[in-house]
Amino acid sequence: MSSSYDGPWTARKVREEFFNYFRSKNHTFVPSSSTVPYDDPTLLFANAGMNQYKSIFLGTVDPNSERGKLKRAFNSQKCIRAGGKHNDLEDVGKDSYHHTFFEMLGNWSFGDYFKKEAIEFSWDLLTNVYGLPKDRLYVTYYAGDPQNGIPTDEEAKQHWLSQGISPDHVIASKGNFWEMGATGPCGPCSEIHFDRIGGRNAAHLVDGDDPNVLEIWNNVFIQFNRDDDGSLKPLPNKHVDTGMGFERLVSVLQNKLSNYDTDVFSPIFTRIQELTKARPYSGKFGNDDVDGIDTAYRVVADHVRTLSFALSDGGVPNNVGRGYVLRRILRRGSRYVRKKLGAPIGSFFSSLMPVVVETMGDVFPELTKKQGDIKEILDEEEESFSRTLDRGEKLFDQYATRTKDQGAKELNGADIWRLYDTYGFPVDLTRLMAEELGLGINEKEFEDAQEHSKLASKGSFKKDKTDLVKLDVHDLAALEKNDAIPKTDDSYKFQLGNITATVKGIYYRKEFISSSSGVPADANFGVLLDRTSFYAEAGGQEYDTGNIVIDGTTDFEVSNVQAYNGYVLHTGSLKYGQLSIGDEVISSYDELRRWPLRSNHTATHILNFCLREVLGDHIDQRGSLVAPTKLRFDFSHKAQISLPELAKIESMSIDWIKKNVKVYAKDLDLTTAHNIPGLRAVFGEAYPDPVRVVVLGYDVDEVAKDIDNPKWRSTSVEFCGGTHVVKTGDIKNFVITEESGIAKGIRRIVAVTGQEAHEASRVANSLKVRLEQLELTEGREKDTGLKALSVELGQADISVLLKAELKDRLATVRKALDKQIKEKENAINKAAVNALVTFFEEKPDSEVYFAILEVDGNAKILQNVVMQGKKLGKTVYVFSVDAEGGKVAHANYVSESARSRGLDARTWASKVSEILGGKAGGKEDGAQGVGVNVAQVEEALKVARETFSSKYN
Repeated sequence: MSSSYDGPWTARKVREEFFNYFRSKNHTFVPSSSTVPYDDPTLLFANAGMNQYKSIFLGTVDPNSERGKLKRAFNSQKCIRAGGKHNDLEDVGKDSYHHTFFEMLGNWSFGDYFKKEAIEFSWDLLTNVYGLPKDRLYVTYYAGDPQNGIPTDEEAKQHWLSQGISPDHVIASKGNFWEMGATGPCGPCSEIHFDRIGGRNAAHLVDGDDPNVLEIWNNVFIQFNRDDDGSLKPLPNKHVDTGMGFERLVSVLQNKLSNYDTDVFSPIFTRIQELTKARPYSGKFGNDDVDGIDTAYRVVADHVRTLSFALSDGGVPNNVGRGYVLRRILRRGSRYVRKKLGAPIGSFFSSLMPVVVETMGDVFPELTKKQGDIKEILDEEEESFSRTLDRGEKLFDQYATRTKDQGAKELNGADIWRLYDTYGFPVDLTRLMAEELGLGINEKEFEDAQEHSKLASKGSFKKDKTDLVKLDVHDLAALEKNDAIPKTDDSYKFQLGNITATVKGIYYRKEFISSSSGVPADANFGVLLDRTSFYAEAGGQEYDTGNIVIDGTTDFEVSNVQAYNGYVLHTGSLKYGQLSIGDEVISSYDELRRWPLRSNHTATHILNFCLREVLGDHIDQRGSLVAPTKLRFDFSHKAQISLPELAKIESMSIDWIKKNVKVYAKDLDLTTAHNIPGLRAVFGEAYPDPVRVVVLGYDVDEVAKDIDNPKWRSTSVEFCGGTHVVKTGDIKNFVITEESGIAKGIRRIVAVTGQEAHEASRVANSLKVRLEQLELTEGREKDTGLKALSVELGQADISVLLKAELKDRLATVRKALDKQIKEKENAINKAAVNALVTFFEEKPDSEVYFAILEVDGNAKILQNVVMQGKKLGKTVYVFSVDAEGGKVAHANYVSESARSRGLDARTWASKVSEILGGKAGGKEDGAQGVGVNVAQVEEALKVARETFSSKYN
């Protein structure tokens, strides 16, 4: 079934012909938007081709931008439907057509062609280019909604009939109306369906969920705008938005009944078989797939596509939002690999991913560009899950057996939460495992356990801040005398993975106790092991977190790790179960936290070396912090580091990462090690003997054999007990985000690596694009935008170099705009004042001047006009509307002559405010105010005139 397709319509050719066709129709190719919609927090992932054109449909696009100039466009949009409203994750593998990742071929018209041309293009491409039989195609059009005053889309119907389609293949559908949201652009749509069987009239099967009569293309005609009151109004510019499922189209053209039987998936299936040695894919579903292997093929092939594209677009698996969806997808796929395909996990998906790059990297070059990053993230995540998968499955089997023995149909919800919380099993994965055994999950018990855990975490967080368990001098003295509690062997912190250990001490409220049974629920206490894989906070590197576990019985969540004279104390609280002296446990640090700590620690060594190379040998470390999200390095230097120097330091650091040299570490005799040329050590630090030496690019044994060789000066050599990457390329990237002075003669640099560096670069690039767009705007829009961008730029954690560059550029734009605003304001001010002067020159006998001035509510200009009237001894009342701000500024002056007739400026302004709203105030001879009823300005002017006239009649 997975043999490669050798017919005329390969997947690559299907896509190419779509592209060629719309190029020939004068459409512009617009690359697919990212699957990760950073600028739209309402979306987990891009799930439709129209997302990147929202601003055009909504009419908010900058008309001077490239996007604003688009008239016709086409592309193949990368889409992910997993999590949130559009979620196909749990259906993948079960049928022939569900995918979490798919391509959407699309063409668009923005105020250019409409229904006639869109329908002609669709029919022409499908029948004349792709050669689909006309008698197997069916189309739908909107049947209308009389109750809401929406007519039948007769126009679309007639255009389809004019293509020569049989009338009984043109079908009215009440569901053919598309809306972006509760309000906004919307319109009827027209779907094209294909009958895989043929030789029959399948009109009654259209829209009937028959897998053999499937929708392949949808043309959306955006012609209305739905207002807040629900009414529809025709749009001035009508648009076309179409989407055709690429995988479905390929299956139709290759005459396959399943998307998975096409050459979109066959290369991936071939590689899966090579990696797993499983039987070949045979295309079976449901009960026919007795061993579940075909389902596993489909799941794994789908998931590797989704992960490859999401990660290439900057997605990262984690515990929140879209990150957790990606983690669920990887863990779901890993379980199928391990359980159904019988292959080990740890680096499986990164071994499968290259086939996705090979088959799709030419169309989506980001796959090729980011292949190294994708591999690293996949390996990191998969290796982490591999350490708990077997243990978790063993527990699940125990839970399932117990449930069946009890004659129950639902697994205990608290047990399912435990599988998630301790072993990282996504709930949907556990639900799938339960379904395989004909079992359900007690959802109420699961939700209760989840809520209890959340409340406990909140309490634990508060305790961590105020109630850190510590060993004092008296405790340490007692430990030294207690042979039953040895000093902790923590050498395993430099290795990967879990280890088994034995509980040697339990410390609670200044006492060593034999069991945790007397410790209150959720209380913090300390645990001492004979050996540990956890890193205790030291040398600027933050502590590890993780779990000390007895599978199925106990989970102690480690929230802090500190070392006291050789005793490593693991502080935390019990999620469930108890601990006693002598218990054999699994020491399991959080690898996903440790990973960036390693990168940031090695990057700190690189930074230290580069600082010395650029600034000189006087550089001495004065402090450091190695955290998962950043590194901070304090050092001696008298002056602020210039931007060119910072650029050189950052560039040199990146060069070290690109060299991808191995990082070596080994203990050496302290006296001998002190003689290594170029050694960096913290001034005043007391180092152990022997001391651990970390060297970039050279084996420590090689250094030890030739200790005085000056070439060691050319690399980083440091005394360090921290954890490090295997090779510098693992760091991926390096960005300096801050340089500052913290004391006299002490400077500080903050930098980020890996994913944080990628995110800093992405944010910087988005700010740069924003500035470029603002440069094309004018007036108030530009002024408001520059002010907002200035604040955002000041707060952004981005490259200090890029920030300086953007600030300079923004200052230049700001200066030019301020000059333009001032010149414009002066010209408007002059014209407004001159208009008053001219008025009285032409009508010297007139006592008063009224005007609505086009000065955007500029109160300063109004006052200048009023002052000119005062100089001439004339009465004045002027108004100006600030349409964007929704306000009306108004000001008056009452001449001595008018005051003698009883006209008071304050009363006059008050009368106007009754119409305009807002407030007004001033003195007898002059008042000003700001109203809010913009539409009433003419009425306010009328009242001002009448009030004045009443004093002269």
